[in-house]
Amino acid sequence: MVSSPHEAHHRIFQENPGLFASAFRTLGIPFPEPVAVSLMDTDLTEIRPLERHVDTLLRIDVADGGSLLLAIEAQGKKDPDKRSSWAYYLAHLYAKFRYPCVLLVVCRDKGTAEWAAEPIRIGLDKHPSLVAHPLVLGPHNVPMVTDAVRAAADIPMAVFSAITHSNDHGIAAILEALAEALRATDADAAAVFAEFTEAGLGATPAREIWRNLMGTGLSHFRGFVAESFRDEGRVEGRGEDILRILAVRGVPVPDEARQRITACKDLAVLDVWFERAVTATTADAVLAEI
Repeated sequence: MVSSPHEAHHRIFQENPGLFASAFRTLGIPFPEPVAVSLMDTDLTEIRPLERHVDTLLRIDVADGGSLLLAIEAQGKKDPDKRSSWAYYLAHLYAKFRYPCVLLVVCRDKGTAEWAAEPIRIGLDKHPSLVAHPLVLGPHNVPMVTDAVRAAADIPMAVFSAITHSNDHGIAAILEALAEALRATDADAAAVFAEFTEAGLGATPAREIWRNLMGTGLSHFRGFVAESFRDEGRVEGRGEDILRILAVRGVPVPDEARQRITACKDLAVLDVWFERAVTATTADAVLAEI
């Protein structure tokens, strides 16, 4: 699954595309009503050997029939070269897709967040030809979810809060609320979110707090994830695993698609569908021609 704080901080948007709606409410930014969210190819390479990859890229279809692109970057420290890359991402995406483009940067420390939020100006000082205004989520504006009821109401945001505040003094209270919420939720969902949380905390004291809080429960979750995501020798029940992942991620599965998944006995095909189910936003995307 995820293996680092950087990966967890942006990939949680891939696993739970609806999280961006909570994020934009946190920023107080009006956002069109989404009707569908699609995960897109993150490779923005145009001329090799120069390669540019955005961390996560989502296409969001909104209620008025239009679409926009949301590019999400997880930034762990100040990097002057990144600012030119971000300007490139936006310009390239707009030129390629002709959709309105939004850049969201997620950070785990206030200094990096303040740096990332500075406008990117290209051109003359008093008359720039291009100005990019990244939206930034960091410890300065992401709420500290320290109430278990609130955490249970929006677990993806609670996990995101824990990752974002992993270096803060109040992290223990956030993790306690999240642990309580996960114990009370569906075991399948809890397994995914527990794994994300541990990866997102990285090599920080917070990770030890998390492991102590979860105790044997976390070991159980790890075992569940390992069985669900890495056991490729099992045919019976593989279809159920695919349906379980889609259910946990909130992806609708029509009856025809459900029957096709449960009836399939080809392990190679099931493995492909299983991998797609981790990020696909529709059942059709899972079952697309191999």
